[in-house]
Amino acid sequence: MSARFAKDQKVRIADRDAPGHVRTPVYVRGKEGRIERVLPRFLNPEREAYGVNEGTDVRLYRVRIEQSALWPDYDGAADDVLELEIYEHWLEPVDHSPTQGA
Repeated sequence: MSARFAKDQKVRIADRDAPGHVRTPVYVRGKEGRIERVLPRFLNPEREAYGVNEGTDVRLYRVRIEQSALWPDYDGAADDVLELEIYEHWLEPVDHSPTQGA
């Protein structure tokens, strides 16, 4: 199965409450970043944690987020980033391009 997102594509990490074992930190939910790297598919750890081994695998991505986007009072270097691995079902496409015909 091909990857839904591509390197350098802008994405948003879904901002949703999910009970149980979740691999997506709360402090990155709702934040925007860019795909730094497309990784292989792995068994869904959010299902595996409960012994629900359906054999379903999901794509993993390395996402780069600017530290200043995470922490409003961040006073480190302007180019400081956080890179973390996020599963595909937590990512949404972001399109800030102008609407055609506008």
